[in-house]
Amino acid sequence: MQPRAVIDIGINLAHTSYDQDRADVIARAQGAGVIAMIVTGSTLADSARALELCRQWPGLLRATAGVHPHHAAGFLDSDRAVLADLLADPMTVAAGECGLDYYRNYSPPAEQRRAFALQLQLAAERGLPIFLHQREAHSDLMAMLREHPQLLPRAVLHCFTGGMAELEDCLGAGLAVGITGWICDERRGQALRDAVSRIPDDRLMLETDGPYLLPRTIQPKPAHRRNEPMYLPVILETVAACRGQSIDQLAEITTANARRFFGLKL
Repeated sequence: MQPRAVIDIGINLAHTSYDQDRADVIARAQGAGVIAMIVTGSTLADSARALELCRQWPGLLRATAGVHPHHAAGFLDSDRAVLADLLADPMTVAAGECGLDYYRNYSPPAEQRRAFALQLQLAAERGLPIFLHQREAHSDLMAMLREHPQLLPRAVLHCFTGGMAELEDCLGAGLAVGITGWICDERRGQALRDAVSRIPDDRLMLETDGPYLLPRTIQPKPAHRRNEPMYLPVILETVAACRGQSIDQLAEITTANARRFFGLKL
């Protein structure tokens, strides 16, 4: 059977776990029907590396540029110009990964909010979509986003793992939603399985977030724990089943959404 054309909107392809076989990872992804990938930038250095990869595979990759909340304390106001230059690169299609993460608090919440506010301002100045991260910080994230209403329809909450209440709040604000292999986890993904059918067709996108969140429904189970884009069809199948849609229909919908949201010409 011909693989469905799908787009991975969140893959940490600059991660060191791919250093030994990155070209093979990309080839396997293409063999599985992945026609484009958005390489996530989570630090300034990581974002620069993501752009280097885009220049190696310009017909397949685009990047985000930003600072993850885990690294917010190290993101100084004086670094603004560096990030602005990264966001100005033609291969950059979104600002982020940025947001708030109070689950681990690797950076103090106040520092997270400072770095997030700076990145929201830069996204507005550049007219770019925003690639959001949120964990255990829903209320604060939404409050900060609502201070920039013009950005809300151009923001995607990546790796959404919440339930119905959080989802309805995000949808009410106009956010798009990225779904990962979390939905394939029978131990902790049930709330997401129950909620995913509420996402409007035009606001749903798919991602692996590799090397993290290897789908537990892969058969046969791989001997390793590293996730990669070739497994995006596994997520597609699970989301389609939870939404009562055909796999072909959902592939077409999510691919069109990713192209429109990120302005992809790939």
